[in-house]
Amino acid sequence: MSEAFDCVALIPARAGSKRVKDKNIRLLGGKPLLAWTIQAADESGLFKDIAVSSDSDEILKIAGDCGATAIKRPEEYATDTSPDIEWLRHALAAPWLLNIAAFALLRPTSPFRTADTIRRAYAEFSEAGRAIDSLRAVERVKQHPGKMWTLQRQRGARPYRLVPLLPQPEYPWHSSQMAVLPEVWVQNASMEIAWIDTIERYGNQAGEVVVPFFTGGHEGFDINDEYDWKAAEMIARLEVKPRPRKLIDIYV
Repeated sequence: MSEAFDCVALIPARAGSKRVKDKNIRLLGGKPLLAWTIQAADESGLFKDIAVSSDSDEILKIAGDCGATAIKRPEEYATDTSPDIEWLRHALAAPWLLNIAAFALLRPTSPFRTADTIRRAYAEFSEAGRAIDSLRAVERVKQHPGKMWTLQRQRGARPYRLVPLLPQPEYPWHSSQMAVLPEVWVQNASMEIAWIDTIERYGNQAGEVVVPFFTGGHEGFDINDEYDWKAAEMIARLEVKPRPRKLIDIYV
């Protein structure tokens, strides 16, 4: 039986995005991108609080208008190279979160995760309980690392040569069909759930025992550039509903 515990939704939304300007407050389907995640978290009915961490007063006002708690993030935790652990520790130090046992990290760049997506992930995390440190959303890779290369400098007319990123078997992966390559999964921006003491024990939000949450359809869609934004606008117009993915679905 899963244990009862209090969980908070934490949404990072710093200002200063370079690839998609003002993405967190840019309108998608008639509402700010940030609002999609706040709404899904609220409709899930799971969280003691839904808090947005940002260095921007404008973003925090919009977060408040959408019903979320605003946490002003120090500028030094909001740079292009700031690791998650900095703003997470700052947010979780808020006095009204001191009795929280776990947190869900929901990035606003993944707008098509729904309340049902969150409830499914929460159920899997809760069922695993203290046997794990965290849960993370993943999907099958589209570009397999077995077909990736690094550049190695060399002397002569051609300054570089290609070297496989990974050690290759006798018949190399880079010359094989995807169907025969080892299964590889990549994380997406949809979901992370972790016990708060995972941060205290390991200094990061993942820990050592991480279990997968398999996303399907557009649940794991992530906006990283203007091309992604155009695709998101199309998805929002069509109101595509993601199909829940179970373990058995992975192999059919």
